[in-house]
Amino acid sequence: MNEHVLVGFGFGPIQGGLFVSEASKSGCFNRMVIAEIDPKIVEAIRANRGAYQVNVAGSSGISTECIHGVEIYNPAAEADRQELLKALTQATEIVTSLPSVSFYDIGEHSVASLIAQGLKNNTAKATILYTAENNNHAAEILEEKVKEYSGKLNKTVQFLNTVIGKMSQVVMDKKEIVDKNLNPIAPGIDRAFLVEEFNRILVTKCTIPEFRPGVQVFLEKEDLLPFEEAKLYGHNAIHALLAYLGSQKGYKKMSEIENDAEIMRIAEDAFIHESGKALIQKYEHLNEELFTPTGYRAYAEDLLRRMINPWLGDTVERAARDPQRKLGLNDRLFGTMALCLERGIQPKNLALAAAAGIAYYIRQTGLSDDLSCQEILSQLWKNQSSPYRADLIKYTETAFARLPSLTNTGT
Repeated sequence: MNEHVLVGFGFGPIQGGLFVSEASKSGCFNRMVIAEIDPKIVEAIRANRGAYQVNVAGSSGISTECIHGVEIYNPAAEADRQELLKALTQATEIVTSLPSVSFYDIGEHSVASLIAQGLKNNTAKATILYTAENNNHAAEILEEKVKEYSGKLNKTVQFLNTVIGKMSQVVMDKKEIVDKNLNPIAPGIDRAFLVEEFNRILVTKCTIPEFRPGVQVFLEKEDLLPFEEAKLYGHNAIHALLAYLGSQKGYKKMSEIENDAEIMRIAEDAFIHESGKALIQKYEHLNEELFTPTGYRAYAEDLLRRMINPWLGDTVERAARDPQRKLGLNDRLFGTMALCLERGIQPKNLALAAAAGIAYYIRQTGLSDDLSCQEILSQLWKNQSSPYRADLIKYTETAFARLPSLTNTGT
């Protein structure tokens, strides 16, 4: 029965290629409403009568999915904002898919303030809010921001975290769109959504009595934190490892790395025997399939195939971007290394990736080669702390000596 109403904030490939796509396929929604501040996107989808296209990369090629029936409004425009607020009073599912949690409360008509107004007047029996930002506590952060505007929330409202392992991108290069034969989001827009064929998304378990979400393909978990760590210390860490080692050897596309036996061996070893071993030790008491040797190996092997899928068209530059964040003391590489050290595991392969990441950072920023590893990491880790800080530096310094043997050997 199509009694659900979806309202999404932000219209990128995860919103368009996952949440709205799955809502459309479910047949449970009588409205799918999007808030988007890019006027070109809004105008193009309206001109296309509420339809847009997503390119889906599978294991053997790219297919196109066309989604119909979307309403799209620009909250910066008064009339659109009023229509959006009306939709929020009916919403059973709200999805935020923004660049980061810092976008929750920006501007006079912020996302948090609009959601607060909508929930205050909401007539639905219950409403759940999916937070799709890459933050382990996005739901708690959004809930707090909304409460600042509305006060105490009704008990039939629940904010949910998500673990989204779906790789995606917006292709903006006109030549690339033509070369890959991609369909633009809508006529008149020189941008294309390209997402992988994957929808095994984990979400916080909905605990609202007698409420059944409209989208049923997501996997609910009582506690998402272990799975969020598996994504950060597994998926994200090894993706960065492939990118930085690939850059060190001069590769341009992630798919080129598939034929480099050395990098693939390092990636598999780091994934299974460093990241996996540490996470299994930490979470084996949960009796979850993922945190078993067999389950984690299957997870690693599946992701290693997907990360280098040629149809996804991922570039080394895109996967390696923002090294300052990715080399954070508690982020994907050094955070995983610290987890290993805590469990008595030597993170030699991850240290090699960290060293390659620093080399990439030096090339990108033009830093002097005279700076030591410790000096660079001290700059990157300002105001960040870890009991393993000294050991992390030592492992990375040792790994630097191994970098020259990798350079250009696979090209």
